[in-house]
Parts: sequence; C-alpha cells; structure tokens
Amino acid sequence: MKVVTLPGSVEERTFEGVVREAALQPDTRLLVDARHVRWVDPYGMLGLLALGTAAARTGERPALRLPENHEVLSYLDRMRFFQHAEPLFELHGGAGRPHAEQGHSDVLLEVTPIRSHDDVHGMVDRVNERGLTILTRQLQYPAREAFQFSVILSEVCQNIIEHAEADGWVATQTYTWTKRLGRKVVVIAVMDMGIGFRRSLAGAAPGQDTAGWDDAAALEAAFMHGRTRFHDPGRGQGIQQIRRQVGRWGGRVSIRSGTARIADVPDWDDAVRQERGLPFLPGAQIGIVLPARVPLEDGSGATEGGAHGRSPARAAS
Repeated sequence: MKVVTLPGSVEERTFEGVVREAALQPDTRLLVDARHVRWVDPYGMLGLLALGTAAARTGERPALRLPENHEVLSYLDRMRFFQHAEPLFELHGGAGRPHAEQGHSDVLLEVTPIRSHDDVHGMVDRVNERGLTILTRQLQYPAREAFQFSVILSEVCQNIIEHAEADGWVATQTYTWTKRLGRKVVVIAVMDMGIGFRRSLAGAAPGQDTAGWDDAAALEAAFMHGRTRFHDPGRGQGIQQIRRQVGRWGGRVSIRSGTARIADVPDWDDAVRQERGLPFLPGAQIGIVLPARVPLEDGSGATEGGAHGRSPARAAS
C-alpha cells in the first residue's frame, strides 16, 4: 500500500505535490491520509476525486483517512464532497462527521457532476439563483458581468461534454484572500478524467501532423491559438473565450492535462506560466480565480493587482 500524506492546505498550489507523491503504479493500493488537513478549496476537493478515480483504475479501490478538524469536515459536507467521494474511496475516520442541513448555504456551487448537457443547464440555474447576489454585493461586479460568470462556467463545463469522453465535476466558492490578495475571490474548479487535450486534438487539423505532439504542445495549441478538434469555424472556442474574459477581470486561469500545465498569470500572482514533465494524471484539470473589483478614485470599478503571498485562503464570512 502506498501512503500519501496530504499537506495542511489542499489547493491548486499544493496539489501537484500530492500527485507527485502518489506516483500511481499498477496493482498498488493508495491510502490518502487527510487527517491533518486544515484547509481545502474546490480545486483540492475535485483533485482528490480525480486522484481517487485514477488510483482505482490502476489498482484496488483507494482509501481516504478523513480530516480530524471538525470545521473542515463540516465544510466538506456542505460542499457535498462526501457524496462523490464515497463511491471512489474507502473512507476512514471523521468521527462525529456532520451532515449538511437543508436550506440556506453560503456555498456558491457544491461539487456537481457533469455528465450531460442537462447537468450543465442545471448547474447554470443554481449559480444564477445564488451567485448573482454574491457577485454583485460581495465582489462588486456589475450585474451584466455577474451574468457573464454563468456563461464562463457553462463554457468550461461544455468542454467536458464536447471533448473529454468521460464524466467530470465542477465546484466554486467565494473566499477572502486576506494576505495573498487582500480581497475576496471566486475560486472555480472543473475537472474530468477523460482523454485529455492531446488525444482530443490528435488529427483535428486537416493537413497538419499532430502525431509528435506532447501534452504541452496540445495545451499551447488550444490555450494560446484556439485549436479545436472540430473543423467547423467558431465551434470549440470556449477555452479562448474563457481566457479572454478572465483576463479582462484580472483573474487567473490554468489548465493541466496529462503531464503538462499552462496558465494565464496576472500581476498579483507568481505562478509558473507553463510546465511540462509533470506526473501523469488523466483528463483535464482547470482552475480559475476571479478577484473582487476594486473601485478606483474616480468611483469606477476596476480590477487591480494585489500583493503576492502564499498564505492559505480564508473562507469569506
């Protein structure tokens, strides 16, 4: 059995180390030890589901030791993480684990499966119901731009239906990044365990040889140049639209697929823009961070860069 001990904070910045430590091998059972986790965000939650799915494909059903921190357990429950983790993992611990109450929740969008166009439509409806108020009042987005948030989520989830050839998940929540950015953000995670960008784009462009492409080349083609598996003009351009809109809002978007990652990095972040040679993970893992708008002296709302920092995010009140 391979034991992987999770860091205190499980999010996009720390998840790569988790994948590297797991080093999934055939016929090796994985035990993920989350007992000392103090913080986990949507990217971390979906990352654990992705890791559990990948581990089950290579060997016996993996095990997950649940966090000992009651607040973390409560938050995971509100995010419906356990509902999706129980079919993947053999769960241990979590004494006195709470059960989510019905009614009002501060969660923008719980962990939600994406298997069909109906799932995407249902997700958009839930985000519109809860999210527009949060985005306009807490993050100071004009109503028109708050509506565009749903469009971004729809586009990125449609990519799973159009390209992945497998199911996926989406989750999003608002937090206050006190030290890292000094204001509230929306964190979005969308992941699938499908064929990945390289296989999706293989042979997509008539007359162009893609046989020698690695994961990094495929990501660059899709992310930077709008390459798609579809030959129809204008179809499959969701990634380009998402990238442009997130950039206008001063946000960050990253895509990991196979053994590579590519990102648009704003001034307030110091993440690496492109990586290759990462531990293999099937499908695609997308992370988006949208910061609250900061009013300028003339009273207009504009997104400005914040301070660098590496402190874990704190949940918004």
